[in-house]
Amino acid sequence: MNEKQYTFIGGGNMARSLIGGMINDGCDPQAIRVSDPDSEQRQQMATAFGVQTSPSNREALQQTDIVILAVKPQVIEAVASEISDTVQQHKYPIISIAAGIRTEDLERWLGGECAVIRAMPNTPALVGSGATALFANSAATGEQRDLAEFIMRAAGLTLWLEDEQLMDAVTALSGSGPAYFFLLMEALENAGCDAGLPRKTARLLTLQTAFGAAKMALESSDDSATLRKCVTSPGGTTERAIAVLESGDFRALVNSAIQAAQQRADELAIILGNNNNG
Repeated sequence: MNEKQYTFIGGGNMARSLIGGMINDGCDPQAIRVSDPDSEQRQQMATAFGVQTSPSNREALQQTDIVILAVKPQVIEAVASEISDTVQQHKYPIISIAAGIRTEDLERWLGGECAVIRAMPNTPALVGSGATALFANSAATGEQRDLAEFIMRAAGLTLWLEDEQLMDAVTALSGSGPAYFFLLMEALENAGCDAGLPRKTARLLTLQTAFGAAKMALESSDDSATLRKCVTSPGGTTERAIAVLESGDFRALVNSAIQAAQQRADELAIILGNNNNG
């Protein structure tokens, strides 16, 4: 796997997290090329990781085995159209980490009939603790899927979807999910301050509690409901607090939030794809 050549188009934060993880997993930095129009961005990538860089997307595509499109969704159509001739000539597999871009649209912009793998990582990938869902179109081979998994696994957990429509649900749950937890952490910290704790103390207790709860859940074979019940003693303080959350229809509110995000993900996919599947 590590003998392959990789090209990243776009040298932003997500590309940096993936490249750093790949190198930590044993990938040769000289097997990685990064193209970016920003000279400062290229210099940072070369200095931090020892990878090859180029201002030209076409130049970066020479002698590669797979292309990772790590650009913003708003510019991916232009980038895909620019490299389409090269992709068609060499039949490079493409990984896209651009949120909301469906494989059929990307395949069309690339000239059609090419292997496209869509990835939906989330921002904890920046610290090696991401969650990424992957979907491959019918043109992608098993080897190409394995290669994509190797790349994305460098930033955390990966899993495959067999139905691309579920990507909107993934976007709503794990893609946007860190913000939900940050909101809860923000609310807990503020509530702690309202209860009389100094801001620094409330923040540290909130952060460690969030980390500890997640670590417990990851290392336990019990589901979340069981873990919650273990902490909720009858007649105790936790039970009283949970009762308040439940009386505010907490679960229904979370469900409505996920549905709203899922609907917006679908809307954005249509907008970004120019509502044109022909």
